Amino acid sequence: MTTNATPAGKTTPAEAPKPSPATSEDLLLEVTDLKKHFPVTQGIVYQRKVGAVRAVDGITFSLRRGETLGVVGESGCGKSTMGRVVSRLLDPTSGTIRFDGRDITKLSQRAMRPLRKDIQMIFQDPFSSLNPRKNVGAIVSAPLHLQDIATEHGTKRRVQELLELVGLSPEHYNRYPHEFSGGQRQRIGIARALASRPKLIVADEPVSALDVSIQAQVINLLEDVQAELGLTYIFIAHDLSVVRHISDRVAVMYLGRIVEVADQVRLYEQPMHPYTHALLSAVPVPDPVKEGKRERILLYGDVPSPLNPPSGCRFHTRCWKAKEMCKTVEPPLLTIQPGHQVACHFPEERTLI
Repeated sequence: MTTNATPAGKTTPAEAPKPSPATSEDLLLEVTDLKKHFPVTQGIVYQRKVGAVRAVDGITFSLRRGETLGVVGESGCGKSTMGRVVSRLLDPTSGTIRFDGRDITKLSQRAMRPLRKDIQMIFQDPFSSLNPRKNVGAIVSAPLHLQDIATEHGTKRRVQELLELVGLSPEHYNRYPHEFSGGQRQRIGIARALASRPKLIVADEPVSALDVSIQAQVINLLEDVQAELGLTYIFIAHDLSVVRHISDRVAVMYLGRIVEVADQVRLYEQPMHPYTHALLSAVPVPDPVKEGKRERILLYGDVPSPLNPPSGCRFHTRCWKAKEMCKTVEPPLLTIQPGHQVACHFPEERTLI
């Protein structure tokens, strides 16, 4: 999968449409100032709290129906935690999550249960996300039984239809996970996520454990299923090439915060945040001439600990543009251009080759 090819169905910069304001009916998900802190305790008996890991520390975004939001960033930036909090597999520390017009932030597990059919996850590791003691039929049909979803021609027929939809054979119904390859196991995971006909799927690095050739097959499958069923995706990944191919908009995370959000054309070709520049400069281009002209940005030092993040802009300890203001004042996520938000005191527009 190359990075310089224009993905099918996407637009070039000259063709990129201007974003229209979304109405409340268009929005499926609204996240406001979402935080998830994991307490750090000391002692065996009294478990005294001595700090907190700020995995997600105040992020705000919205998602339209039928849209794919890609989320990228270095390992440990809070991408996966954000996905689990949005899907309410983890309880948020604070903030608001509105799904389909309903505030689900503080719903109990019992109150959330009817909504589970509308919010599903595809997990990163296809080898550990499937129960090895259950066959494919039992795995894929689990959401149907748990949600008591009626099927027109029976559960087995529905499961076989889902297996065909994701490119597997109906004959695989009675097989077990150990009999499949990694790509096939991920297809089983996708079939399980589709069983309850969800409105939102949070895909947590669904192709990172797969070979490159299999990655392309799974990505194309997700796009085909989205077009057929009208699904909405949050696609979490660290591979910028994959995210560019599948996403409508891209959010860049650093140390628990979103630092830039834009449509995939503008973000990849005219990024404004220094961290986004550095990430994109590391993506190889399959053209020796263009690769030779590109500026490679090296980030020195390690990512600060989310247990004690830097004051001001969290990226200032590694940023070549940082000034005194960046060390003390945290930049808000502001709209620089229509549909383009950046959290930086000194954003710059630089067209990448």
